[in-house]
Amino acid sequence: MQKIFLFISFSFFATISQAQETVLPAKEQKGSYYLTNATIHVGNGQVISKGTIKVTNGKIEAVGNNISISADVPVTDLQGQDLYPGLILPNSSLGLVEISAVRATQDVREIGELNPSVRSIVAYNSDSKVINTLRSNGILLANVVPQGNFVAGSSTVVQLDAWNWEDAAYSTDAGMHVYMPSLLPRPAFGGRGGGFGGMGGGQGGTDPVKEGLEKIEGLKTFFREAQIYHQLTAPERTNLKFEAVRALFNKKQRLYVHANTARQILVALDFVKEFGFDMVIVGGSESYQVADLLREHKVSVILQQPHSLPTATDDDVDQPYKTAAQLQKAGVLFAISDDDSQTRGRNLAFNAGTAAAYGLGKEEALAAITLNAARIMGVADKTGSIEVGKDANIVVSNGDLLDMRSSNVTSAYIQGRKIDLTDKHKLLNERFEQKYEIKGKKGF
Repeated sequence: MQKIFLFISFSFFATISQAQETVLPAKEQKGSYYLTNATIHVGNGQVISKGTIKVTNGKIEAVGNNISISADVPVTDLQGQDLYPGLILPNSSLGLVEISAVRATQDVREIGELNPSVRSIVAYNSDSKVINTLRSNGILLANVVPQGNFVAGSSTVVQLDAWNWEDAAYSTDAGMHVYMPSLLPRPAFGGRGGGFGGMGGGQGGTDPVKEGLEKIEGLKTFFREAQIYHQLTAPERTNLKFEAVRALFNKKQRLYVHANTARQILVALDFVKEFGFDMVIVGGSESYQVADLLREHKVSVILQQPHSLPTATDDDVDQPYKTAAQLQKAGVLFAISDDDSQTRGRNLAFNAGTAAAYGLGKEEALAAITLNAARIMGVADKTGSIEVGKDANIVVSNGDLLDMRSSNVTSAYIQGRKIDLTDKHKLLNERFEQKYEIKGKKGF
C-alpha cells in the first residue's frame, strides 16, 4: 500500500511539473550559436536554401549559405526544416481578455467615448493562458489594442515571453485607436423610426449617419484644439487628453482607424489631409475600392479578418480572400490579422495562406504577417525579417507554416532565447490521450 501511495504521489507531482504555470520566460541569451541546414524564408521575399544563421547576444549576426562555423560555438542542425521570422499579430486583445464570457477577466474597454489617455499595456496580463497557444503557432509578437466606442486609447507591441508587462513591451504606446461610426442608415423595426426598412435606424428616429458625422467633426475640433495647446510653451493647466495625442502630431505615434466600408475610409482620410497623421486602416474589408487613394496618402491597411463573408451582399463571396492581392497590386502597404474571437489569433498564418491561394505570392503572404506588419507598427528596424542586426525572433517548422495541413512548429526563439512551446492545448491533448489510451492509435 505504501508503495502504491508513493507511486501515485510521484505521478501527481510529475504531472504538475508539466503544467503551464511552470513554463517560465527564458533567460537572456548570451554568447553565440548557429542554426544551420534550413530553408530560410527571410520575410522580404528572399528564400535561402540550406542556409545558416548566427545568433549573438539575441541579435542576428550573420545569414546566408557561406557562413563559417566556429568549432567552439553550439550548432543546431535543422535538417532541412523551414525557418521563418517570428509572426506578428497586428491587432489583438491578447492579455486584455482571458475568457470573453467572464466579465472579471476582461480589461479591454474603458467607459466613455473620448479616452486617448488610456494605455493598453498597463492592463496587459503576461500570464495569460492564450499567449502560449499563439507561440505554438509561430506568433511571437502582438499589437495589444484597446477597444472602445470612439477614441479608445493607445496600443503597444509586445513580445510573448515575459515576466510582466514592463518586460513584454516592445514598442510602447505606438498607436492611437479610433473606432469609426458606421455611417450607414439602419433599418427600423417599428416605432418612430419609420417602420421596417425605414431610414430612421434607431430609437427615437435618430439618424446614425448624421450622428456619426457629428462625432467625427467633434474629434476634428478636439485635434484642432490639441494642436493649439501643443504650440503653447507653458500652458496654464495640463490637459491630459491633449497630452495623450501629442505624439500623433510629431509622428512618433500612428493613428489606427478601425473602419471597414469605403465611406468610413474616405471620411477617415480627412485626418491625413488636415493634420498630416500617419494613418493605418484596421479592418479595411472595402479598402480595395479606394486603394489608389490609400496609396496616394500613404495609408496602410490591416486586414482584420479575411476568413469572413464580404461586407456588401452584392460582393463576390470570395472577396475577403482576394483583397490582399488587390492591395498588393495597387501598391498599398498592408498586413493580415486574425480577429476571430474563437481562434484568438491562432489562425494568423492560415489567413495569410488563404491570401496566397487567391492571388498573393507565398512569400508576399508571409511578409503580410511579418515584415509588413513590422513596418506598419514601426518596429521593422528590430524585427519582421531574418536580417543582420535585427532581433533573433525565429520560428522553425518541419512543414509549410502557412498550410494548416503541414504546419508543425518545432522550436521558436524570441530575442535569441529558445522558448518553451508547452501550452494548455498540448497539455489537455496529452491528458486525454492517456486517459482514453488512444495515443498512437490509427485515426487519432
